[in-house]
Amino acid sequence: MQQQMTIPRAEVTGVVLAGGRGSRMGGEDKGLMVLNDLPLYQHVLQRLQPQVSDLCISANRNLARYQHSGYPVISDTFSNFAGPLAGMLAALRAIDSPWAAFVSCDTPFIPSNLVAHLWQNRGTDDAVWVRSGERDHPTLALIHRRVADRLEKFLNRGDRKLMLFMQEIDSHSVTFTEDRPFFININTPEDLRNWHEV
Repeated sequence: MQQQMTIPRAEVTGVVLAGGRGSRMGGEDKGLMVLNDLPLYQHVLQRLQPQVSDLCISANRNLARYQHSGYPVISDTFSNFAGPLAGMLAALRAIDSPWAAFVSCDTPFIPSNLVAHLWQNRGTDDAVWVRSGERDHPTLALIHRRVADRLEKFLNRGDRKLMLFMQEIDSHSVTFTEDRPFFININTPEDLRNWHEV
């Protein structure tokens, strides 16, 4: 699958979201769970790296292990695992580029045109996210850093729902006709076994 267009250099930083509790993984750090001899987050890094100008990792545990990747590791400024929005906020505050392309660490099969397709279809909105097979994937998103202040206010009032935040800002979904296995989530040990050697 080829990139549909060239993204201007330095416009987009890729962010791997690996800062969750891993509750459905029995509390294990999901990004470090191994699929086909590689941690999940490394699968995402390999697929995301050619699509962006820079990369970083959002993580709240095992920071030294993530730092072995050679990429910057950013931790939440909100405590108690406040969800993907907290990781997004910390990244938007840290990056130099105007846009961040977020990918959750449990989607190891993202397509090679993920960022280009989001970029091409962003219009004038502040954020776009993947929609595939009648399902929204809001942790696969392209978000402008100008929303950081609004996101911080949203989190400060106790809200944590990603789709609710998207509905409060100028945003829309971008449809991908491809579905399996590009947007499969590896959430449980059973998922890991099922997708081994895919």
